[in-house]
Amino acid sequence: MCADLMTVPRKSPSSVLRSARSLSKILAITIAMGMTLPSPVSAQSSEPAASDLRALIYYLDHDDQRSVQAEMRRLRSQFPMWTPPSDVNQLRAMTAVEVATVDVAPIWNRIQRNDFAGARSLIDQARTRVPGWSPDAEMLRLLETGESQAAFEEAYARRDLTAAVAAARRTPALIRCDRINNAWRLAELYELAEQNQNAVTTYRGVLTSCTQLTDVVPTLEKADRVSSLEEITALFDLARQRGPASSDRLTQLEERLRAGRGAGTRTASTRTTTRTTTRTAAATTTAVVAAPVAAAPASAAAPLPATPVAAGRLGLRGDGRISTVRRHKEQGNWPACLAASANPRSIEILYERSWCAYNLDRSGEALAGFTIAATRGSGLGGNIPRDSRFGMILAYLAMHMTEEGARVAASTNLTRQQRVEVETTILDQRGVRAYHSEDYGQSVAYFNALQELSGSLRRDLAMLRAYAYLNLRQYDQALAEFTRLHNELATDDTRSALQSLSNIMSSG
Repeated sequence: MCADLMTVPRKSPSSVLRSARSLSKILAITIAMGMTLPSPVSAQSSEPAASDLRALIYYLDHDDQRSVQAEMRRLRSQFPMWTPPSDVNQLRAMTAVEVATVDVAPIWNRIQRNDFAGARSLIDQARTRVPGWSPDAEMLRLLETGESQAAFEEAYARRDLTAAVAAARRTPALIRCDRINNAWRLAELYELAEQNQNAVTTYRGVLTSCTQLTDVVPTLEKADRVSSLEEITALFDLARQRGPASSDRLTQLEERLRAGRGAGTRTASTRTTTRTTTRTAAATTTAVVAAPVAAAPASAAAPLPATPVAAGRLGLRGDGRISTVRRHKEQGNWPACLAASANPRSIEILYERSWCAYNLDRSGEALAGFTIAATRGSGLGGNIPRDSRFGMILAYLAMHMTEEGARVAASTNLTRQQRVEVETTILDQRGVRAYHSEDYGQSVAYFNALQELSGSLRRDLAMLRAYAYLNLRQYDQALAEFTRLHNELATDDTRSALQSLSNIMSSG
């Protein structure tokens, strides 16, 4: 980051990598940074296969720092016990042995036909035939989601609440905004089981994360059946907080539903129209099946924890631990920073702690702290208020609460560097969400804007854009994109895409 952001301790992977003078040094720094990332406690295997490392080597050879970081995070998550070599040549040696490839097109065809058992059978056969081969993460994700969706639909048909909840807990993606029918059906099953409170909580989770009016209106209408007057009133207040632009339309709906109950019209002074605050979000985002509905397909928006301290008792300064906390922060020692700043006794300490929490993926806690620092930390001087709002935006985006982050960004005078970082992430998330919502034209527009802003497009997003072209039947554009990606780095994914496109074009 530029000099005027020195108060922001967030360690940017791209800025660190740009200072490297060799690919080996890039890899060493990347590994060192990857070691600070929290990893799952288990994985399918302890060592990545040669095929798992091809993309990382490609990104290193092309000095694509953002992609290197993303790929390292994926590898660290999938193989938490693996210690990467510090020399890129050693990494290349690990992939020197040729691995037989597998024609994955038949597997994809089974998945697309919802023949999940058949897809599993083909995967098992391929693993037996080609030792060391494993399906890519996207294939497994879609397969597992499809299996859980089928299980959920069967449970709903049987009116089996227990099985439906089990499917949703097993695959939280089932109750995100792009599959909002599942959340509605789950609430319906709670209603049939006379668990109205759980139904109301499920509808509240939808309203917390899904802000499109086409989602909000039917959710409120369904919730009206199982909610008390006080509960439906609170749900309307929440909906207005999450989507203030729709306030007038929501007020008209509320008046209609209240009239149906024989209740009077609420006065304007009793309606909550302010934007969502951290405290409100903390009180309303806990969903019944342990994961709230979220618009982004990659991960659900995590519930925000309660504010970590009683903000009203905090002074600006006066906590003597500030030098120690700052030292740990500047060193990138996030756990030590959090330990040294426990129970902050000043906004100054809370601000520093929030950056450490953010870098440890404790985004909800970071958001709570940044919110306090942004509203009450102006007396600290410098760029603290602005950078606190920058931290709020990053925390929102880390939780895939894209529109909330965008609203804060629109009202904040960010530096150019901050603005580019924020808008890049927003376009990324909006493009992915549009794709999974089958709004392929909008998805392409977002990805094109992202490429224009950043000068390049991450490989996974370029693949998604190519599939968007395919779904739009813009076959020439899809062919050009898939061919370019295949020529840059030939993988099973690009081969499968080109084969599928060839079949479509030849049959059409």
